[in-house]
Amino acid sequence: MPNGSLGEWLHPNSNHQPEARHLSLAQRLIILLDVAYALDYLHCSGGTPIVHCDLKPSNVLLDSDMVAHVGDFGLSRILAEGCSYFQPSTNSMGFRGTIGYAPPEYGAGNMVSTHGDIYSYGILILEMVTGRRPTDDMFDQGLSLHKYVEVAFDNRAMDIADPELVKEVEHVPTTTDNPTNQRKVDTLISLFKLGIFCSEEIPSSRISTKDIVNELRAIKG
Repeated sequence: MPNGSLGEWLHPNSNHQPEARHLSLAQRLIILLDVAYALDYLHCSGGTPIVHCDLKPSNVLLDSDMVAHVGDFGLSRILAEGCSYFQPSTNSMGFRGTIGYAPPEYGAGNMVSTHGDIYSYGILILEMVTGRRPTDDMFDQGLSLHKYVEVAFDNRAMDIADPELVKEVEHVPTTTDNPTNQRKVDTLISLFKLGIFCSEEIPSSRISTKDIVNELRAIKG
C-alpha cells in the first residue's frame, strides 16, 4: 500500500522515515472505523464468520487516500456454520496471533472466536490513543496496556494519551464559539472507554462489531 502500515505511522523508524509522519485524532478515528467495518464484514456479512486471528497495526494497511485495509490472513479461520468459535484439532493446537494483541483465552490454544478479534481490536484502539505498544517494557508484573488505561483514563486521560494527540488538543484554544478542544478531549475519552470495553478479559464481556461501528459513528458525529 502507498502509505504503508498503521504500525509505521504509530511508531516511525527514523532511519527509514527521515520525515516525521503523524496521524491526527480525526485520522485515527477514521482508520478505526475502517477497521471496524472490515471486522464486521468478516464476522457478520458472509454465510459463515471469518476470524482474522492476528489483528495488529502492522496488518492494517493504508492506501493513497489513507483508507485502512486489513491484511495478512495467514492465521485466519472460517467458523463452521452455526458456531461462534473454532476448536483446533490436536495437531494444530498452539498459540495463535501475536503476543500483546492475542486475547488471554488463546494462550491455552483451545479456542478461536470472533471475540478474540474484538480483543485485538480493543488493544489496537488503546495503542492508537496512548502511542504505547502492548509489549512496552513498562507492562510487566501483571500490568497490561488494558489495565494501565483502565486505572488512569478517568482522571488522567491527558497524562496517558499519545503526546502527539496531547499537542494537538492543547494547541486548539477553547472559546464559547469554538469548543473544539473539549470535543477532542471527549473523543479521546470515548476511545479510551471503547478500547477498554473491547479488550475485557472475559470474551462474553466484549462488545460486538455492530456496537463498535455504532459507537464510533456516534463519536465521529
